[in-house]
Amino acid sequence: MLVIRPVQMADLDALFTMAQQTGYGMTTLPPDKDVLRRRIQESQWGFQLAPEKPRGETYLLVAEDSATGRCVGVGGILSRVGGFDPFYSYRLRTEPCVSEMLKVNQTVALLELVVMYDGPALVGSLFLLPEFRRNGNGRLLSLSRFLFMAQFPGRFQPHVLAEMRGQIDREGRSPFWDAVGRHFFGLDFPQADYLTLADKRFIADLMPRYPLYVPLLPPAAQAAIGQVHPDTQPALKILKDEGFIFENLVDIFEAGAVYGASRDRIRAVRESRSAVVAALDAPTPSGPATHVISNTALDFRACQGSVIPAADGSIGLPQATAKALGVEPGAMVRYVAIRPSAVKL
Repeated sequence: MLVIRPVQMADLDALFTMAQQTGYGMTTLPPDKDVLRRRIQESQWGFQLAPEKPRGETYLLVAEDSATGRCVGVGGILSRVGGFDPFYSYRLRTEPCVSEMLKVNQTVALLELVVMYDGPALVGSLFLLPEFRRNGNGRLLSLSRFLFMAQFPGRFQPHVLAEMRGQIDREGRSPFWDAVGRHFFGLDFPQADYLTLADKRFIADLMPRYPLYVPLLPPAAQAAIGQVHPDTQPALKILKDEGFIFENLVDIFEAGAVYGASRDRIRAVRESRSAVVAALDAPTPSGPATHVISNTALDFRACQGSVIPAADGSIGLPQATAKALGVEPGAMVRYVAIRPSAVKL
């Protein structure tokens, strides 16, 4: 069983091992122990704070194999983008081009720079070791973030974005970067991407501020706009199932698509329910798990399982599920169907 919990400093080596396997373009999970250590510290502070409103706190969750205690996956939430570290993207829109004399009436796509200083929440950093990409584990890891949001909505902005990794090859080459960013920054894509972890001021200094007309870009760069890396397609499928849509925004470096949804309209947030645990001796149902279940504490735990409803609105849980969540009879849990098509209680 995989159990989702807040990251701990003891997970540093496991995170580093995972970061070595992510490939280029996953900026928030670099193979750099100093950066990863800082991310763990920021997450620990985030869980300890009691903010009156979201101020950019980080919440990093990891998946632990309960059989071995091994950390095998990670997923994160940023309560709000912006502030002293603005969020940059390109908005994709069209502009009419009309000439009565030439009988031309067409629309031209262009990219406008967008800078968010008080922006939405952001989900990302999603990675699961290849040998654990089965039995709904990826969906568990992704949806656990939304159960945490559902339980603590005041910690997050009311709109949520997800940056999807775009077209980058195994050598770190990006056709969009080579056509645009390289001319202004004088850096390879991996170098520029890594520098954003320390300070994004160089983006404000060097990024072109005027719209980019898409037809002026090379065909390979045009084709990359709004595309999603093959390794990121499963994560995107989960987000689409949860109600995320393309926001007509793309990453400024490699033009990967940005998807978004209203926090309270995300399916796992909207359809999740809270209930009191009445019994822990309920038998484990046969067949695959039907729900993602979490406790309701900041010392967060989530796992896959099945809930057994009672007539009074309480639920029963198998002993193994209750142990994974750290709950006893009388405790509250939150749960949601793993898939939109699953039967809802």
